[in-house]
Parts: sequence; C-alpha cells; structure tokens
Amino acid sequence: MRISHFVGGVLLVAGTTIGAGMLALPVMSAFVGFGPSIAIFLLCWGVMLATAFFFLDTNLAVEGEPNLISMVHQTLGGWGKGLSWVVYLLLLYSLTAAYIAASAPLFSSAFHTVTGLVMPDWLAPFCLPVIFGLFVYLGTLGVDVINRLLMLGLCISYLLLVGFLPEHIEGHLLMHVDWRPIWMVFPVVITSFGYHIIIPSLTTYMNHDKKKLRWTLIIGSLLPLVIYLLWQVLILGIVPLSGENGLVHAWEHGVSATKPLTEIVTSRWIVTGAQFFSFFAIVTSFLGVTLSLSDFLTDGFKIKKSWEGRLIACLLTFIPPLIFVFTYQRGFFVALEYAGAFVAILLIFLPAVMAWKLKAPKFYRTKWGRLLLLFTIVFAVFIVVVDIVAQLGLLKPLISKYIHHV
Repeated sequence: MRISHFVGGVLLVAGTTIGAGMLALPVMSAFVGFGPSIAIFLLCWGVMLATAFFFLDTNLAVEGEPNLISMVHQTLGGWGKGLSWVVYLLLLYSLTAAYIAASAPLFSSAFHTVTGLVMPDWLAPFCLPVIFGLFVYLGTLGVDVINRLLMLGLCISYLLLVGFLPEHIEGHLLMHVDWRPIWMVFPVVITSFGYHIIIPSLTTYMNHDKKKLRWTLIIGSLLPLVIYLLWQVLILGIVPLSGENGLVHAWEHGVSATKPLTEIVTSRWIVTGAQFFSFFAIVTSFLGVTLSLSDFLTDGFKIKKSWEGRLIACLLTFIPPLIFVFTYQRGFFVALEYAGAFVAILLIFLPAVMAWKLKAPKFYRTKWGRLLLLFTIVFAVFIVVVDIVAQLGLLKPLISKYIHHV
C-alpha cells in the first residue's frame, strides 16, 4: 500500500468527521460550560473509536468487499438488515439534504461576489451535488484527491481563525459550569464523531491492511478531537452565554456558532475566515457522507461497479435529498433532529452487536471484551432515549433559567 493512501485515508476520516455539526457544538455545549463539555468530548471520542474498531473488525471478517448491508445480514440476519436499511437511509439522506441546504446561500454569495449577479434561488441547491458529485462518481480515489485540497483549505481557514481570535478570549467566560443540562449535549457530540460510514470504502482502498486501517482511524479521529477542543476554547471564551449576540440566543434561533462570533469580532479577516471555514467543513463532510451512501446503495442493491452502475448509484444518492430540499425540506430536518439517535443505533449499537457475534479477534469473547461491548450497547440505548426525550421538549426545564434571562 502506498503511503499516499494512508495519508488520504486519515484525511478522509477527518474530513468526514468535521462537518457542519462542528458549527453547532459550541452552541449546544454552552449551557454546560467549557469544563464539562471537554469531559463529554473525550468520552464520546473514546466510545466512537471503540465502535469504529468493532465496525472495522466486522468488515474484515466478512468475505468480499462488503458495505453495511452485507455485514449486518451475514452477522445478524434479517432483523439487523432491515434496521440498518431504514436508519442508514434516514441518517445519510437527511445529512446530505442538510449539507445541500446549508451550502446554497454560500454558493449564492460567492456567485454574487464574483459576477455581481444574483443566482436564482432554484439553482443554488444544485451547486454542491453538481460540482462535487463528479468526484463521488469517480469513487474513493477521486474523493481522496479533492478532499486533500479541501482539507488544506479547511486547515488554512481554521488557522486564520485560531491566529486572530485568542486575543479576544475572556477567561471568565470559560469558568461557567452547569452539569444539569449535560444530557442535551451527548447526541450532538456523538453525531460529530460519526466517521464509521467511510470504513468500508477505506477497507477496499487500503487493501484490507488491518494495522494501517487501525492507525488511520486513530489519527483520523484524533485530528477532529483536537480541532473541536480548540474550537471550544475560542467560541466559549469569546462569545458570552447570554445577550443578543450570545450562544443561548444562537440556540433559540437555530444559527451556527460563527454567526454570534462575527457579530462580536467584526474583523474582515474573521468574517472571511468563518465563511470559508463553514464552506470547507460542509463540503468535506458532504463528500465523505455521499461516497459512503453511494457505496452503501451499490452494495444494498447489488449494482454493478461499471460506469453505468456508478452513475445509477450517484443518481440514487443525490436525487432524493434534492427533491426533499425543494419540496419537503422540513421532513428531512425533522429526521436530522434525531441524528443522534440514528448515529447511536447505526454506529454504536449495531457494530457492538455484530462484534459480539465474531469469533476473531478473540478479545471479543473475553470477559473484558464482553464488558466493553455491553457498555457500548447500554451507551447507545442511553443516547437514543436522551435524544427522543430532548426532541419531545422534556429537557427544556434544565435550560429554562438561561432562556429566561435572554
């Protein structure tokens, strides 16, 4: 295996992980404060890395070039296959639709800046799938090539923000601690570490090299963790909790962390850096999600890997979310609100249950292996329950005192 595939794999894991969800992390975690949010981040990173290893070991244990459907069918049978079909499509189609919707105003703004003309509203949502869909059609190699350039742009825009923002940090803002709303934070943090969907594509791309794949997952997930932690320091240390430009106000109005940030720090460099950072975060995650969805559909529908088959897989990947963006947009965002529950079922519960069935590695049949698998299964159930309770509004009393003061 060429080292370029290893580097590309690390960047694909990191790019898939760092998505638009990162823009919501400081907003959701602001209620608990900096200290508790760091503890949650470390716990969720550890759980998701463990389940990524479960996922990888199952993928390597199943013959051929399997995606999730074949893996679940061979290890769990019909019930697991049906569950994975429903949850996978709900999660990845809703994510794809959300990325398309979120990118539309960015493309419209860029088009107006370059040409001085106004892009029609109906045209903007097509930009992301049309421009970057070609790389998904070309497969993992095509996505790897463009993802490297986009990750470079993401790093530059991130470093631009990191370079200009520390001088604006106010230490007392990082001192806020409130453990009561901690339950609200878990689903969004878990969703922000959901890179497992890229593993089947990486396994093929990296010639089933288990050692290199494990290191790819470790390093590829550590990069987002470090970026997330620094991002927490910057946003929670600059943007106050309350007030018109506070994080609670952003939560109430459903806007990302960069919106109040650019209202407080009005430097043109910061505004530009925030716009580019948002764009690169959306596109890198979009590529990882849609590549995984395309491979999933190819496996699930047994589509031949010819040029016609790849075209059919791409059409099945992009057309449904485009339809919903134009017609039933709210329906997909309802699904997106339950993304934490979908991720818990798909990327924590199912990998743990599949690993339980494996005969190798032998660790899964030891006492400590069984305890680890049981812990992750219970953790998945916990996330599902918390997400459902949160969406029913039953956790709002935990943050009522913050909303009252806005």
